Parts: sequence; C-alpha cells; structure tokens
Amino acid sequence: MFLFSCYSGLAYIDVRNLRKQDLVIGPDGTEWILSRRTKTRTLAKIPLLAPAKRILDQYADQVSLENNARLLPVLSNQKMNAYLKEIADLCSISTNLTFHLARHTFATTVTLSNGVPIETVSKMLGHKDIRTTQLYAKVIGKMIIDDMAEVKLLYK
Repeated sequence: MFLFSCYSGLAYIDVRNLRKQDLVIGPDGTEWILSRRTKTRTLAKIPLLAPAKRILDQYADQVSLENNARLLPVLSNQKMNAYLKEIADLCSISTNLTFHLARHTFATTVTLSNGVPIETVSKMLGHKDIRTTQLYAKVIGKMIIDDMAEVKLLYK
C-alpha cells in the first residue's frame, strides 16, 4: 500500500477508501484515479502509473467486484506505520518511514524530479492551494542542478 501511494500520491485514507468507481478512463484514453480527497473534498485527478496499476491488479481477485467495494486491503494507519518502522529497522534505514512519506515521494521523486510542473503536481495531489504543494516540494538539490545546467553554460 505504501508503494501504491508512492506511485499515486494518494494519502492513507484515500488509498483505504479507493473504490472501483474511482478508476476512470481519462482524456488521454488511459486509466486515471478520479476521486474526492477525504481531507479537503477537492477532486484529485491522477493518471494511473504502471507500477500502481500492477499493485491494483495484484489484489484484483481478492476484492469484491461491487462498485462500492474497496480495491485494496488496507490495514490501520497505526499498524501500517509500525510495519514501516520495522522494515526501516531491518534495512538500517535511518529515515522515519511513515505512510505519509509515500505521498512526499510521489510529489518529489516521481513527479517534480522528473520535470512535472508544480501546478500539475498540486492538482494531482488535490491541494486547494499551491502553497501546500510547495511545502512538499522544498527545492531538491537535483532540481537545482538540472534547472541551472543551461544557465551555467551561458556564463562560462
């Protein structure tokens, strides 16, 4: 579920509440997640990336086909975070792994670091105000390097 969130940007509660009816065919003819965020009630529009789709497919035979049935078997947030802490300990990861870190990963590593504009990321995350997205997207060192590469060439 953590990895699904890394590739979808959905918050814990939105992953837990994800239903079949939230998967739609988008304007580009591919599958999208189109759902209202539980926290803000804003509409999140997210193209379904292949890794997230594979995770949904992995659990497809374990969930009900009813439209209102949840698509993923999500544990409580407390239990999920306890397992993430255990995984971090076993792997000697010093970062405090929490489920919410997956949403940050989507915002920074999956989207912003790959050139997706912050306005687009903000819409996918379902933020009401771009300033909220800017908190997620504190400037990443790699982005500074990439963004300034051409400028550096001009001033050699």
